[in-house]
Amino acid sequence: MTDTSDTRPAEGEAQAPRQSRGEAPAPRQSRLRRLMRFIPLIAPVLLWAVPCWVLLHSGQHWPLPVRLVGTALFVFGLVGMPFALARGHGRRQQDWAAVIGATLLGTSWILFTWSVLLGVVLRLVLTVAGVGEGQDRARIVAWAVLGITAVLLGWGYAEARRVPRVRRLDVRLPRLGAGLDGIRVVLITDTHYGPLDRARWSARVCETVNTLEADLVCHTGDIADGTAERRRAQAAPLGTVRATRARVYVTGNHEYYSEAQGWVDLMDELGWEPLRNRHLLLERGGDTLVVAGVDDVTAESSGLAGHRAHLAGALNGADPDLPVLLLAHQPKFIDRAAAAGIDLQLSGHTHGGQIWPFHHLVRIDQPALAGLSHHGPRTLLYTSRGTGFWGPPFRVFAPSEITLLVLRSPHLPASE
Repeated sequence: MTDTSDTRPAEGEAQAPRQSRGEAPAPRQSRLRRLMRFIPLIAPVLLWAVPCWVLLHSGQHWPLPVRLVGTALFVFGLVGMPFALARGHGRRQQDWAAVIGATLLGTSWILFTWSVLLGVVLRLVLTVAGVGEGQDRARIVAWAVLGITAVLLGWGYAEARRVPRVRRLDVRLPRLGAGLDGIRVVLITDTHYGPLDRARWSARVCETVNTLEADLVCHTGDIADGTAERRRAQAAPLGTVRATRARVYVTGNHEYYSEAQGWVDLMDELGWEPLRNRHLLLERGGDTLVVAGVDDVTAESSGLAGHRAHLAGALNGADPDLPVLLLAHQPKFIDRAAAAGIDLQLSGHTHGGQIWPFHHLVRIDQPALAGLSHHGPRTLLYTSRGTGFWGPPFRVFAPSEITLLVLRSPHLPASE
C-alpha cells in the first residue's frame, strides 16, 4: 500500500460565482419557509400535547387524580425536555442533562407516533367492529398506546445498547481486478460516543470487528458528540482495531460541532489514516484499488481552515482507469461521486431512521436510507444504518450494524 495523494486542494479549482451587483435581488422567502422557523417551537408542543389528549382527555373519564397527575407528567415533559437539551448541548455541556433530554425526546416521539396511529386507526377499527362505545373505546385505545410504547421503549433501548449484528454482503465491481477479488472491507460509522459512557460497548465493537479478518477497516464519521479530549476514553478502543492493509477515517458532520481537527488528530494518534481529501492505493495480486476519502459536506461552513469536501483533491494523481472506493459521510455526496465515475461510495449518517417512522423525514434530505443502491451507469452506494445511536438511546425498526463487504471482480479466470 502506498500513499500517492496530495492533501492540498488542486490549484485552479472553480469557485462558485458570486452574485453581481447587476443581478435581481433574491426572491422573498416563501410563506412555507417562514413557517419552518417556528417548527422548533411547535414540534415539542405537538409531541407532548397529542399523547396527553389521546391518553387522558379524549373520553376516558379517568378519575380526577389520574388526570391531574398524568397531565402534570406531560407538562413536565414539555418543559423539561427543551430545558435539559439546552443544558446538555448548550454552553454548559452537562452530560446528565443531555441524557435526560434525549431520553424524553425519544419517549415523546414514540408516544406521539403511536398516539396518532392508534388514536385514529384503532378507534376506526373498534368502531367498525362495534367494540365498545364512548369511555370503553377510549380506554382501550389509551391502554394500547401505553402498552406498545412501553414495549418499544424497552426493546428500542436494548437494540441501541447492544453490540451491532454483522451484516455481510458481496459487492461486484466491474472494474475490480482479479487480484483484488475477495478483499474484505469492514465499515463502522456513526459510533456517536457521547453522554452515556459506552467505553465497554466500544471495546466489544472493536473485538467484533477483529473477528472479521478485514483487509481494510473504514470509519465514515460521526465518531462522537463532544470533543476528542472529552470522549477519548470511549474512542480509545478504536486503536485496537486490526486490518491487514489499512484503517481509514473521514469526518462526519458531528465532528464539526465539536473541534473536528481534534478528532482528526486523535484518529491519527490511534493509528487510523484520516483521508481528508486524499487517497491511498491498495495493491494485491498485481491489481490496484484507489481508496479515497473526503471531508463531510458541512466542513466548509464550519470555518475551519482547509476543511471542505473536495473530490478532485481526493483523486488528484490517481490513475483514472483504476477502480475507486470512496468514503463520504453523507449519502447525498453520491451525486458528485457518480458524476466522477466512482465505483463504490461508503456512507453512514442516516441511522436507517433510528426510530420509526423518522426515516420518512430522512428521505427528504438523503437519496438513500440503508443498504446498497445504484446511481448512474456504474456507481454503487452502500449506506450503513450506523454502529451506534445519536441522541435518544433507542433504535426502533432500524437496527445498528457492523458491515462486512467482500469486493468481487468479474475478471476471474474461467477455472475459478
